Amino acid sequence: MKHIYKKASGQSNRTLLLLHGTGGTEQDLLGLGELIDPDAGILSVRGNVLENGMPRFFRRLAEGIFDEEDLIYRTKELHAFLDEAAGQYGFDRSSIVAIGYSNGANIAASLLFHYVDSLAGAILHHPMVPRRGIDLPDLSTVPVFITAGKNDPICPVSETEELQELLVSSGANADVHWELNGHSLSRTEVEAAKDWYEGNLKS
Repeated sequence: MKHIYKKASGQSNRTLLLLHGTGGTEQDLLGLGELIDPDAGILSVRGNVLENGMPRFFRRLAEGIFDEEDLIYRTKELHAFLDEAAGQYGFDRSSIVAIGYSNGANIAASLLFHYVDSLAGAILHHPMVPRRGIDLPDLSTVPVFITAGKNDPICPVSETEELQELLVSSGANADVHWELNGHSLSRTEVEAAKDWYEGNLKS
């Protein structure tokens, strides 16, 4: 997968997996990763699917309706890529924290839904429930931070609440930060994510 890698500095063993929203690239969230943890390694990945020329991490059938078969396939693809990247660059595979926005948050959530120990934690900006009706792995060691907008036209409040409930029911410590905004990524939610990260995942 097309990506950017930056080695961690200092004593940090953390690697931030950056996952862009629809139409983004591996460049989009570099500043966000730097703000969250300037010492962590960075693995910023571009989605392999194109929708009207816009990169995404998996196909959808319509707005808010995922192509479940493709989601499963692309989640497996990303999971395998993380294994390969850890081997190639020599970082700790067990210390990856995903930071995703919108479509990127959805594929990060899908990693949590499908693979035990795929991520050490996750910051999900405006995610949706990736799949329903499946058994989730034990997530008792995985802290998750969700940011959401109460006026988000793409991701309604009920969607966020359901995602949090599913994560918590599988043992995850899942916190939600609410804003009155829509689907855009705000500075205040990023700052809230940084505070949460420093209290839960800073290594």
